[in-house]
Amino acid sequence: MIFKATLDRLENNIAVLLIRPEETTNISIPISLLPEGSKEGDILNIDITKDIQETEQAKVRVSSLLEKLKNKK
Repeated sequence: MIFKATLDRLENNIAVLLIRPEETTNISIPISLLPEGSKEGDILNIDITKDIQETEQAKVRVSSLLEKLKNKK
């Protein structure tokens, strides 16, 4: 899913983005994630995708940790 956001403002190390076109919903992200040279008023493309492989790896790790905790008792 790709959507657009307006870089509304920079506060400390946080960028506040307004989701377009309504610009009534905002999200905050670290400034370090912005493209180099970004400034207030810029329109940014945001691409969100699901990482199935990483999700499965995380599930395996969590399951393993839970199993270790159960076996300690």
